[in-house]
Amino acid sequence: MPANTKSAASANPDSKNFELTITRTFNAPRDLVWKLFTEPEHLMNWMGPRGFTPMNFTQDARVGGSWRGMLHPDKDNPHTQKDLWQGGVFREVTPPERVSYTFAWEEGSDGMPGKETLVTLDFADLGEKTRLTFTQSGFTSESERDGHDGGWNSAFDKLDDYVATLDEAE
Repeated sequence: MPANTKSAASANPDSKNFELTITRTFNAPRDLVWKLFTEPEHLMNWMGPRGFTPMNFTQDARVGGSWRGMLHPDKDNPHTQKDLWQGGVFREVTPPERVSYTFAWEEGSDGMPGKETLVTLDFADLGEKTRLTFTQSGFTSESERDGHDGGWNSAFDKLDDYVATLDEAE
């Protein structure tokens, strides 16, 4: 994991609600990092773990608005050769400080969502940098949570790479 990465996992044994928290610092101002998470044209450049290409991302980043996207596996992806659809609904949108939305993988051919979790992103202004605190709650097992930990950290590594290309273009 990169030096600016911190993951924390916790579980409440009474509720079986496993929670994932990842803290990352990105070399970009908060307003830009906000756009990278809320504008589909940016999501198409980094969303999803390595080994997947984001496709068909749409979102209406307002309370009650929905989002949906597909991760297409690279041809040599050892994990899967099927498209992975995901989506949810925005619960809180406070630009450029906080966004929260439901997250569910679509299961089966009917396009119906599976079990939902809740993703919350807090963006802290550090001048020319941004500290992101990512929390995903509602997992029912440690293995489910840990699988998402690896996926999100890989996606955030791709976001770091994308931010570097934006710096070079300016």
